[in-house]
Amino acid sequence: MRIAYVEDEKDLAEIIRKYLVKEGFDVTVFHDGESAMEHIRDPYDLWILDIMLTGEISGYDLIKGLKEEESRSAVIFTSARDQDLDKIMGLELGSDDYLAKPYSPRELILRVKAILRRHQPGTSETVNYGPYRINLTKREINDGEQLIDLTNKEFELLLFFIKNINTAFPRDLILKHVWGDNYFGSDRVVDDLLRRLRHKMPELKIETIYGYGYRLL
Repeated sequence: MRIAYVEDEKDLAEIIRKYLVKEGFDVTVFHDGESAMEHIRDPYDLWILDIMLTGEISGYDLIKGLKEEESRSAVIFTSARDQDLDKIMGLELGSDDYLAKPYSPRELILRVKAILRRHQPGTSETVNYGPYRINLTKREINDGEQLIDLTNKEFELLLFFIKNINTAFPRDLILKHVWGDNYFGSDRVVDDLLRRLRHKMPELKIETIYGYGYRLL
């Protein structure tokens, strides 16, 4: 899979490039919008765009260029500016995801893999757990012939547990992964969401670790 990574912070760009290459991606780095715009027609599977770039061409200009070329490439925006404004603008312009700086390379890798998985036509990732057949791509769950209807947050919580079986997590870390860094409410929402998930999928073996958090066995 080919990735175009546009980032004017050269040290950060090199760190992220190494992580992406280690995961098996073919990565091209651009340090400004002008050089990236010259390759807007190249067949990349994903563009990772910093919004604020050195020069006159921004990440917003690049995604507009991609849309004008009717590119099928997926797009992730990154920014250290006003997060809510940039996120809204990015989504309105057609980005697939948004990541606020500073972010961990590992989190970016997870986002990249999830987006590329969704963009691959005719492919799906399915996991079996007990009586449940979980299609991670289509976000569908079947218990035999019965379709289990989960809300988006319930599915995100299930997905987090499924990808980390037998690993214990504290509530605050679960909260961060499911609700994001911008959530400022009580971590007790994790308990409420988990209660609903257990009700809908009673065969999930989710262990409560009192005073700490939860683990899927």
